[in-house]
Amino acid sequence: MSRIRQHVRGSRRLATATAAAATATLLVTALSPAAQADTGPKRATTLADAASALVAHAASLGLTSDQGTKVRDVIVDKDGTQHVRYDRTYRNLPVLGGDFVVHLNSGGVYRGADRATRTALRLPTVTPKLTGSKAAGIAVDALRSASPRKLTRAKAKPELVVDALHGKPRLAWRTNAVGQDTLGNPVGRTVLTDARTGARIDAWDSIETAAGDGKSLYSGTVPLQTTQSGSSYQLKDATRGNTYTGDAANKTDLCILGICLSRAPSTVFTDADNHWGTGATTDRASAAVDAQYGTDQTWDYYKDVHGRNGIAGDGKGSYNRVHYGSNYNNAFWDDSCFCMTYGDGDGTTFGPLVALDVAGHEMTHGVTSKTAALTYSGESGGLNEATSDILGTMVEWHADNATDKGDYLIGERIVKPGFGKAALRFMDKPSKDGNSADYWSSSLGNLDVHYSSGVANHFAYLLAEGSGARTINGVSYDSPTVGGQSVAGIGRDKVGKIWYRALTVYMTSSTKYAGARTATLNAAKDLYGAGSAEYNAVAAAWTAVNVS
Repeated sequence: MSRIRQHVRGSRRLATATAAAATATLLVTALSPAAQADTGPKRATTLADAASALVAHAASLGLTSDQGTKVRDVIVDKDGTQHVRYDRTYRNLPVLGGDFVVHLNSGGVYRGADRATRTALRLPTVTPKLTGSKAAGIAVDALRSASPRKLTRAKAKPELVVDALHGKPRLAWRTNAVGQDTLGNPVGRTVLTDARTGARIDAWDSIETAAGDGKSLYSGTVPLQTTQSGSSYQLKDATRGNTYTGDAANKTDLCILGICLSRAPSTVFTDADNHWGTGATTDRASAAVDAQYGTDQTWDYYKDVHGRNGIAGDGKGSYNRVHYGSNYNNAFWDDSCFCMTYGDGDGTTFGPLVALDVAGHEMTHGVTSKTAALTYSGESGGLNEATSDILGTMVEWHADNATDKGDYLIGERIVKPGFGKAALRFMDKPSKDGNSADYWSSSLGNLDVHYSSGVANHFAYLLAEGSGARTINGVSYDSPTVGGQSVAGIGRDKVGKIWYRALTVYMTSSTKYAGARTATLNAAKDLYGAGSAEYNAVAAAWTAVNVS
C-alpha cells in the first residue's frame, strides 16, 4: 500500500453585617490595580462585572470577610459570554480547593459559578503547631523514600495553606521538595502535612516526568516527558493525558467487518536511564521515540493554537503501537481503541511510518471523529483525509524541528527510493503523486479518498502560500490554479485556524466540497470579519481549485 489510511472504526446566607464586611473586602481585592494591570478595556470591564457579581452572590459562593480573591484567568467568548476564574485565600493563606469560576453573559450579568469545593471555611486559628522546618524535613524524607535511586541533593520549601480538598478545612503545610538523583535526573514531590498534628494528608509527584530524551529515526534527538516507575521509566506522558507508546511485537489485530476480536499487544516501552533509542531501526525504542514525540507535538499544536485539551478535548491521551505486523507498509488511526498504529515498512518502499507529519495526520483523524465526523467516502471522505493532511502539516510546522523542517509534503521522511516519488502527497500540486486531483470536478467523489483529498490540500497550500513558484525551507513549490489566476497567501497559521474552526463548528458528517467552501468562509468571517482580506482570500483560493 502506498498511502496513509484511516482504519475501519468500528451553601447558608450571610448575616447582614458579615455580608457588608465581605463586600468591602471583595471589592478591594477584585478591583485591585494588580488584577487589571496591562489589560485591555474589555478585560477591565469583565473584571468589574465579575467583582460586582462576587458582592451580590457572596453567600452562594461561600465568601466571607475572612476571605480574599485573586483573578487567575479571564476568558471572553466570541459571543461576549465571560468566564472569570478566581483563587481564594483565607486570612491571607491560599486555600486548596477554594478556586471557582464566575460565568457572566455578554451584558455582564451573573449566570452562575463552578466551585472546586463547597465546604464552608472556618478555622479556630491560622497559627501552626508544627514548625515549617519540621514540615520541610518530613517532605525531604518523603522524597528520599519515593525515589528509586539515592539523591545527591535535596531541598524543600514549606508554605502554610488551608486545605479544603480533604474533608473538613484544616491548616496545613504544603511543601515542595526537589532534588537530583545519581543519574542527574530531577525528582520532586509535594507533601501536604497537617500543621497541627504533623500527620501526612497527601503527597504527589511534583515532577511527574523526568527530563528524558530520545534519539529518533527522523527528528533527531528530542525531549520526552516520561513516567518514573520503580527503578525504571515508562514511555508515558502524564503531562499530556498519559499518552504512551507500546510495542506491538510485530503482531496484528484480528478484526472482522470492523469488529476486532483480538488486538496486537501494546506493551509500554521502559528504559533504565531515561535516554531512549539510538536513532537506528535496530533499536526498537527508536521508532517509539518518533511516535511518542509525534503525539507530544500534536497534543501541543492543538492546545497551543486551538485551545483543545487532547484529541477528544477531554484531557485524556491516546496511545501508540509501533512495530505492528511484519513489513507493514501503513499507519492508521482506530476510533475503537482511540489509538495510533504504525508499521515498520518493508524497508524498500517505506521505512517505519512514524514520521512527525504522519503522527499529526493520524491523530487528526481522532479530532475529526470527535467533531465533524466526516463520512469516510466520496467527497466527505476526501475532506476527512485532507483535514488530516492539512492539520498534520500544521503540526509539523508548529514543532519547528531543525531536523524535520516544516514543508507541504506528506510523509516525505518515510519514503524510500523504491517508492519512486519524494513524498506520499504534494499539497502545492497534488497531481504530482500520479493519482490525486488538483481541481474539483463532478466525478471527484468517485476517487479514492486519499486522492480526492488533493483539492482541499491544494486549496490549503494556495491559501497559505499563494500561487506560482517559490522555495520554502529548501523545498521548491510551483502551485497552479484552474484559470491561471494569481492567488496571494495569508500564511499557514491563519489557514490552520480557519480550517479548524470550519471543522469543529460548521462541517458535518455529510459536508462536501461546496459545503467546505461555505464552512471555511463562515470560519474566516468569525475570525477576521466578513469582507476581510482573509475572507476574500478563502473565496479566491476555492475558486482557484474550481470550487464555487
